[in-house]
Amino acid sequence: MAISEKPILLLLLISLAVVFSAAESDRVAELLSLQSRSKSGLIHLDDHSLSRFLTSTKTPRPYSILIFFDATQLHDKPELNLQGLLNEFGLLASSFISNNKDSPAASKLFFCYMEFKESQSSFSQFGVNSLPHIRLVGPNVKSLKDSEQMEQGDYSRLADSMSDFVESRTKLSVGPIERPPMFSKKQLGFFVAAFLAWAPFVIKKVLAGQTLLHDSKIWLGSAVFVYFFSVSGAMHNIIRKMPLFLADRNDPSKLIFFYQGSGMQLGAEGFAVGFLYTIVGLLLAFMTHVLVRVKNVTAQRVIMLFALFISFFAVKKVVSLDNWKTGYGIHAFWPSSWN
Repeated sequence: MAISEKPILLLLLISLAVVFSAAESDRVAELLSLQSRSKSGLIHLDDHSLSRFLTSTKTPRPYSILIFFDATQLHDKPELNLQGLLNEFGLLASSFISNNKDSPAASKLFFCYMEFKESQSSFSQFGVNSLPHIRLVGPNVKSLKDSEQMEQGDYSRLADSMSDFVESRTKLSVGPIERPPMFSKKQLGFFVAAFLAWAPFVIKKVLAGQTLLHDSKIWLGSAVFVYFFSVSGAMHNIIRKMPLFLADRNDPSKLIFFYQGSGMQLGAEGFAVGFLYTIVGLLLAFMTHVLVRVKNVTAQRVIMLFALFISFFAVKKVVSLDNWKTGYGIHAFWPSSWN
C-alpha cells in the first residue's frame, strides 16, 4: 500500500520549522549570556560572532543589533571622541537592560561593539570608512550595507539622542538614561572627613577676616568667571562631555568648530559665544561704574560710542551664528507711527 507523500512533506516542514526555531532560541540565549557577562551590557563582536548572529542567519531575525564601530588606535584623537561616545553607548545599553528587565523587549535588542584591528572584514562588509560610526541591523536586513546608520545629529546629545534614535527605529522603549553619580560613596566620605577636620581652622580665619573671601578682587574675578561659565554653555559641555571640535567626515584633515544644527554645540563654539557675551557684559559694567566718573564729557562720549560699537558688533555675530545654526532670524519692527 503506497504511503501518501503529503503527510511526509508536512512532517518534514514541521521538523524544519522546529529546528530553525530552536536555532534562533539558542542564538538569543547566547546573546543574553554574553550580555550578562558584560558590566555595561555591551557585547564584543568579531568577524566570527558577526557571522553567527547576523550574516549566517535567515530573516526575519527575532532581534535587532545596534553596533558601535571602534578603533583603539584613534582613542587619543579628541576630535573623534570615540572613548566618550563608547562610554555613552554603554550607558544607553545598561539603561535599556535595567529599564526592560523581565520584559519581552529585553531579548529584542542587543548592543554590541566591534574593534577595527580584529574585525576589518566586518568593517568592509558594513562599508565603514570613517569614525564615529553606529549601525542598526534590523530583523529584516539581509545585506549589512542596507542597515541604517546613526547620523551625527543622532548622537549629538550623546546617550539621550541615541535613545531617541533607538526608540524611533525599533519601537522599543529605552527608558530614562541612568548615569552614575559624580562622586562615589568613598569619595563623599573623604570629603566630609576633610571638611570636618579643616572646619575649626577655616572658621577661625573667617572670623579674623584673613581669607580670600575678604578680597574684593577675588570676588570681581569670580563674578566674571561665573558669567562666562554660564553664557558659554561650559556646564553643558562638561555634563555631555562635548569635544572642542570634530573632524570633517568629507575631509578628515579639516576640523569643524561650529556645528550647523540646533541639537548640538561644540566646546569651541560655546567658548566663542561666551567670549562675545563677556565682552558686552564687561563693557556695560565699565560704562555704568567707571565711565560715569570721567569728568571730560568729550572723552566720555568717544569711549561710550566705541563701547557701543563693539557691543553691537559682538551681539550681531551671536545673532548671525544663531540664524546659521537654527534657521531662525531676528527682525526689527518699527512703530507704525514711524512709517
